[in-house]
Amino acid sequence: METRLQPAHAATPVCQEAESILRACVHCGFCTATCPTYQLLGDELDGPRGRIYLIKQALEGAEVTSKTQLHLDRCLTCRACETTCPSGVRYGRLVDIGRKFVEDRVGRSTVDAARRTALRRGLLSRPLFGAALAVGRFAKAWLPRRLASSIPDVRSAGAWPAPRHARRVIIPGGCVQPSLVPNIDAATARVLDCAGISAIAVDDGGCCGALPYHLSEHDEARTLARRNIDAWWPHVERGAEAIVVTASGCGVMVREYDHLLASDAVYAARAKRVAELARDPVEIVAAEWTTLAPRIDRARTRARVAFHPPCTLQHGMKIRGEVERLLVDVGFTLLPVADAHLCCGSAGTYSILQPDLAARLKANKLDALEANEPNVIATANIGCMTHLQSGTSIRVRHWIELVDAALSTREFAHEPARDDAVTAE
Repeated sequence: METRLQPAHAATPVCQEAESILRACVHCGFCTATCPTYQLLGDELDGPRGRIYLIKQALEGAEVTSKTQLHLDRCLTCRACETTCPSGVRYGRLVDIGRKFVEDRVGRSTVDAARRTALRRGLLSRPLFGAALAVGRFAKAWLPRRLASSIPDVRSAGAWPAPRHARRVIIPGGCVQPSLVPNIDAATARVLDCAGISAIAVDDGGCCGALPYHLSEHDEARTLARRNIDAWWPHVERGAEAIVVTASGCGVMVREYDHLLASDAVYAARAKRVAELARDPVEIVAAEWTTLAPRIDRARTRARVAFHPPCTLQHGMKIRGEVERLLVDVGFTLLPVADAHLCCGSAGTYSILQPDLAARLKANKLDALEANEPNVIATANIGCMTHLQSGTSIRVRHWIELVDAALSTREFAHEPARDDAVTAE
């Protein structure tokens, strides 16, 4: 794609990066076939190619308006287009640049700005979010059905194995997941313990930075990334072999810390090392499967499972088919799911900021997941879990919880392994 950026923009590193991405695009349009919003709305400007043109025009000096902003806001940043693109266009990075560029010139209405600020402040503060969740659970019976369905019930995390192995990894605490489903991290720790790896919980950090970054608060995201690196670095220096990020939405962000902090002379080297150490649980569990397989209790794996691969896992981290193969190896009956490449509509804060589109995507995804009557729906990201659970009576679990329940970990007292959602015939 030919570009003629405004001289004032062309001199900045971020716009130079945008220009290199724009020039990789060959206008082929393959991306539109896999774009969830284009499929729903049928508007070229609500597909990757159209948004690329909008960003190009903005950087070349064309007027940007609230309409430009709307089309960019409607993007889920699912990055399915990156998986499809034959030219390797880094669309996810481009749309983040474009959103920030447009927002700096168009701004936000008072209501929209306040809503986005409230989201950032509320979700980034673990005590505030935990308190709000507790109130929501208490008042759940009196809340509107749509809101009540999005509030998960309390679930115990169970025991976290004490460190006893020479091999160590760390599991960051994150922001909302410990309050919503604390069992995910604990289940990961128990599975890794069975593989001879001790998992150390590190709660001193917080949000990975994805939430503010995708809301165009890039400096805030960098601050959060630095805070996490400071919290994790002592463990890295002591030999932790991986940083296991149990939410794929956070995992893809941590893997991009090297890019996020590339121009930071103090943090760049450490950010690069942290990005190299970031792992999704499936990467470690699959590598240690010969150790884990003999400990599987096949009586606990009679469930029919429909798996939803989060966009951040399959398109962001490019991990495709690994969880599915693992669930089959564990002994579960893995059901086919149509259009598995499409987003469920969660996409971080998207389900709150674009509720109508998110609801339509959720309905389509649940139709596909429920088509073959699963006993349980599995996924790999807390956002997808809570979003999907709000629309179905079928239990939605992180896949690591299913593996944990199937393992003979009787030395640890945790949530009953013979969960109906796991062992149903």
